[in-house]
Amino acid sequence: MTWFTGITQILLVLALLAAAHKPLGAYMAQVYLSPKDTKAESLFYRLTGVDPHSEQRWRTYFLSVLGFSLVSILVLYALLRLQEFLPLSNGKTAVLADQAFNTAISFVTNTNWQSYSGEATMGYLSQMAGLAVQNFVSAAVGISVAIALIRGLMRQRSLFIGNFWVDLTRTTFRILLPISVIFALLYIGLGVIENLTPDQVVQTVAGGAQATQTIPGGPNASQEVIKHLGTNGGGFFNANSAHPLSSPNAVVNLFNIFLILLIPSALPRTFGIMVGSRKHGWAILGVMATFFVVSLVAVILTETTLPTPATDAAGAAMEGRETRFGVITSAFFAVSTTLTSTGAVDSFHSNYSGLGGGVLMLNMMLGEIAPGGVGSGLYGMLIVAIVAVFVCGLMVGRTPEFLGKKIRKKEITLASAVILITPTLVLAGTAVATMWPGASDSILNTDNPHGLSEILYAFTSAANNNGSAFAGLDANTPFYNTALGLAMLIGRLAPICAVLALAGAFAAQPTTEATPGTLPTHRPLFVGVTAGVGLVISALTFLPVLALGPINEGLL
Repeated sequence: MTWFTGITQILLVLALLAAAHKPLGAYMAQVYLSPKDTKAESLFYRLTGVDPHSEQRWRTYFLSVLGFSLVSILVLYALLRLQEFLPLSNGKTAVLADQAFNTAISFVTNTNWQSYSGEATMGYLSQMAGLAVQNFVSAAVGISVAIALIRGLMRQRSLFIGNFWVDLTRTTFRILLPISVIFALLYIGLGVIENLTPDQVVQTVAGGAQATQTIPGGPNASQEVIKHLGTNGGGFFNANSAHPLSSPNAVVNLFNIFLILLIPSALPRTFGIMVGSRKHGWAILGVMATFFVVSLVAVILTETTLPTPATDAAGAAMEGRETRFGVITSAFFAVSTTLTSTGAVDSFHSNYSGLGGGVLMLNMMLGEIAPGGVGSGLYGMLIVAIVAVFVCGLMVGRTPEFLGKKIRKKEITLASAVILITPTLVLAGTAVATMWPGASDSILNTDNPHGLSEILYAFTSAANNNGSAFAGLDANTPFYNTALGLAMLIGRLAPICAVLALAGAFAAQPTTEATPGTLPTHRPLFVGVTAGVGLVISALTFLPVLALGPINEGLL
């Protein structure tokens, strides 16, 4: 692929995202501001006993999220363990206990980390009734939490931040399902498979009794869409979005990138409309875009210009890349998936250069805020903005305010907790894994910095609920299935608890009128300060371990 073709494809996707930004952002704002329920929603509320007109305090909202998540984990775990006794198993046996534990947590937390090969492990019912369902509802949970935080900023002297069950239902029924149906039909037309056909064993052109190949089938198109739209990332096949049955051509690959970025890039517009200040929505989008563009340029340059044996021999580092997509579009996909909580891949990140792989890790270490996962990216960026306001307030000696809400001891403590939880999980998990007896046996490269990078990437991906992998680490062991499962669970629910507590604290406050001394939080200066704070926090936290792993590797 030439530079012209690669850059043209990137600009095409960005143009489509720009065209969708305003209408989709406005539509999502209307979904959560509307007092009316659809007939389907009303029927669903009657069947489930939900009162759509009641609201919840932040503790009740969080307990609803927690209860829904834990029940979902138990149901999915049971489905995986009983797979061989259920219909549409396609001959697959039960998933082992530690792997089922890891997988259930992975999909419920919107991580979709996979220590298994999809076509060899999962039956069709597990894919449809288990994994695909969680692709919808786990994404809806993230958006619901973001909306609850927005309500906290909108309201004053209120004890309530909304109703989790209503937010979950509206997100699923009005946003995720309609878009998924449309694109699933489009994907089928473009050649992505969607069937219930059992695996077919065929004779290869080489001939002979042993020259056979298994051609998998399955309901792939429907799951391929929601895994990207919901920034989930679980692959129906082991090769994920590089598999020709999942991404049969470059057009589908570009649509995959578009879907990954669609909702996260439109949510700042939703935020601006709901808080009554579109300028603040543009400011948040500006910070996200700054990180995205810098990361994309850095990865493309490291993968196309750095002198490596691959570039010297072949003109480009094509190892681990799908030749149909090329280096530049693969870099575009990799940056999109690591700056969101998606985890889908169309190339294998372990084969990126040391510095290129380091940038992908840093993308996740930022908190995946540019634009981040569906919902989680927006509330993560708002947390960074709140910390930036606090820092600026310290500089000028004024009580910091954001959208008329004071950032006091309680608020900055909760915001700091959100920021510190994930790095603690990443660094502690990496340290334990390097010392755990037998854990190093899973690493392919124990004699160079790449081995540490593989472990660091795994815990970074798990704790940030990303799900992508370096692919050089055999994570299907009791230790990694358990350790990464716990990192995913804590990395999802602990920040959500702090974010909802922050929403409750803001909602209880009165709104303070802006004065001449109030820091404007919608101008380019604030965009730069917020981006700088987000980068400095990550750099100070992760620079030492990055220096031992990917930076060291890149300088060898």
